[in-house]
Amino acid sequence: MNPFLPINSDDIAARGWDRVDFALVTGDAYVDHPSFGAAVIARILESEGYRVGIIPQPDWTTPDSLKVLGRPRLGFLVTSGNLDSMVNHFTAAKKKRRNDAYTPGGQAGRRPDRAVTVYANLVRQAYKKIPVIIGGLEASLRRMAHYDYWKDALRRSVLLDSKADLLVYGMGEAAVKTIAAALDASVPAADIRDVPGTVYACGISEVPDEAVILPDHEALKADRRAFAESFRIQYENADPFTGRRLAEPYGGRAVVQNPPSPPLGQEEMDTVYSLPYARDAHPSYTEAIPAVEEVKFSLVSSRGCFGACAFCALAFHQGRIVASRSHESLLEEAKILISDTEFKGYIHDVGGPTANFRSPACAKQGTQGSCPGKRCLAPEPCPSLKADHSEYITLLRKLRKTDGVKKVFIRSGIRFDYMLADTKNDFLTELCEHHVSGQLKVAPEHVSADVLRVMGKPKRQVYDRFVRRYAEVNKKLGKKQYLVPYFISGHPGSRLKDAVELAEYLRDTRFIPEQVQDFYPTPGTLATCMWYTGIDPMTGKKVHVPSDPAEKAMQRALLQYNRPENRDLVRQALLKAGRGDLIGGGPKALIPQTQAGDGRMRGGRKPVGKRPVEKRRK
Repeated sequence: MNPFLPINSDDIAARGWDRVDFALVTGDAYVDHPSFGAAVIARILESEGYRVGIIPQPDWTTPDSLKVLGRPRLGFLVTSGNLDSMVNHFTAAKKKRRNDAYTPGGQAGRRPDRAVTVYANLVRQAYKKIPVIIGGLEASLRRMAHYDYWKDALRRSVLLDSKADLLVYGMGEAAVKTIAAALDASVPAADIRDVPGTVYACGISEVPDEAVILPDHEALKADRRAFAESFRIQYENADPFTGRRLAEPYGGRAVVQNPPSPPLGQEEMDTVYSLPYARDAHPSYTEAIPAVEEVKFSLVSSRGCFGACAFCALAFHQGRIVASRSHESLLEEAKILISDTEFKGYIHDVGGPTANFRSPACAKQGTQGSCPGKRCLAPEPCPSLKADHSEYITLLRKLRKTDGVKKVFIRSGIRFDYMLADTKNDFLTELCEHHVSGQLKVAPEHVSADVLRVMGKPKRQVYDRFVRRYAEVNKKLGKKQYLVPYFISGHPGSRLKDAVELAEYLRDTRFIPEQVQDFYPTPGTLATCMWYTGIDPMTGKKVHVPSDPAEKAMQRALLQYNRPENRDLVRQALLKAGRGDLIGGGPKALIPQTQAGDGRMRGGRKPVGKRPVEKRRK
């Protein structure tokens, strides 16, 4: 039998079916791999005995494209794919991207803007009175009223715009099984209102008595402080142990958010990754799908992140409680990778949102939830933090010893502050000796104390200590391995003086980033709320927002101050910040006195943008 799920009526007939129970519409190409959310949900439903078909990247200009599987018995499931469609289409500068890693050949333009809304409405045109359930990242982060960066306006819940019956947020395996069982038992979709991890719409008089009533949509549009307060309430109720039911009024109607689903237990996680995925793109595609190459020989070991960075949506989507797979499950999947004829002996990653998080931050978090309004690692590690890499080290050693494995890399994010907090293990030595391929990417994000505080990142001194320790370990091992740090420009809280401070740090460490990550205000993050309101929702205090395009451009240019094309902007920034002392020919100057030049700087030395930081520090 074809290992892939049906994508057309011929596939359905080949399986001897008369129709599917669920049709899953996705904005990604069909890749049957556990790193693709659509594949996970489809295989979960299949494991429950349902017949599932996939409609990948349908033509959104005609409802006929939603009829390729016929009318499903129970309903449609709709997702934009692994990414928010607007982030997939546009850069932080709102410029159209030229490619799409989730499409054959990397071709852009195979999905619509706001794909969840477009696809769900298309289903309504194709089939009347059929249940429509939306989910995935785009739906999850837009589940309530949210700031839309691309329109620079507040938008209402995507549940209303999509006209769907239910919205599943977060990691939806448990919720979708419960919904499927209810639909199969002939429960009307409108009556499915008590499933954790879901959002539904109802009349204002039907809102449950225990629900916390958020400011109504008109109040949110009229008062940005009301939006900040609403976001704070939502953020503090994003925990499955302490989260309360929330309701957001829209005139005579309301959108009701049930508390989050609990994270999957280890046995449940193992089950998800043991399902019979084909582990590749559908054979109908004649061009490679770039995203497949990134994950084909990688292992997902965990979900969730207690880092709680302000610019990250993980706390709002996967949650702060880390769940992980067993060693046995990961070793079994490693054997599957080894059996692939294209496997060359290299496992590309063993990680998750944060690779070295394999368990909840503390004993309390796993049973009572995360502390509302507090971070586990910033500004200082919580006294209750359980920083311990023992179990992760053991896992990595088992994988390294597996026959057929030459090297195991770690390429997902590493929290260096968590690593330093572990006094029981020398994980850094283990990492440098066995799991780094010449360069280790880390994310200090900034160096200004004011900006780091807003970001929820550790102090600069912590990163400096890590840099020194990394150099010491590699010297001891006799390895030439370098750090590649990531920095964000234009983040809320960053003023020109902070951007200049970062530029001076880059000068002193002789590191110029080849690429700069300009802050991207996407739904579901604390930083985006700050960007829209100018308020830190957790404290109620005002925050500087570099939303003026001129200031935003200057802050970005300062991170690559050595580039001739940036000199005008850097000059403007330095003069505006009162730092004219950094213009000239002295050893501390960022740019020369005159604008003429060939790209050289500071006494004729060439820029050093391509040399990794540790090499330059010697």
